[in-house]
Amino acid sequence: MRTLLFAAALAIAAAPAWAQTGKFGFVNTERILRDAVPAQRAQKKIEAEFQKRDQEMARLADQLKRMQEDLDKNSVTMSETQRRGKEREFGDLNRDFQRKQREFREDLNQRRNEELAQVIEQANRIIRQIAEQEKFDIIFQDAVFASPRIDITDKVIKALDSGKPPAK
Repeated sequence: MRTLLFAAALAIAAAPAWAQTGKFGFVNTERILRDAVPAQRAQKKIEAEFQKRDQEMARLADQLKRMQEDLDKNSVTMSETQRRGKEREFGDLNRDFQRKQREFREDLNQRRNEELAQVIEQANRIIRQIAEQEKFDIIFQDAVFASPRIDITDKVIKALDSGKPPAK
């Protein structure tokens, strides 16, 4: 028991010595995906790619709204058969809309993930280059807190934006 306590005390005492000699860095991935030019380009590419489908979804939503308003307004004056027919038509269109909306979201998320994965891959290459050039022992991504003095996010964004490896 005594040996175990001594080993634990030794490890605790040695930890600050290692921490003082190690070089740490931090990168905020969220900022990279928001602020870096390649990430912004990817976002614009995705928006352009999905613009037509988004407009189609808006048109369908507007059509559904008009149908619902028409049903609410005129259902009292319609015959039972007309009302059921309109309700069936509304239900069919609503199911079609829900399906298309789900497919749209899935496709959009998949494309966004594909495009942003490329940006992350580029950023990771740059982070490794910075780590090697500046002799970092470890670089953390997405911490709850990181001191601004170890934050290298701006360097990574600058290198991504320039399309060149980071300067030494």
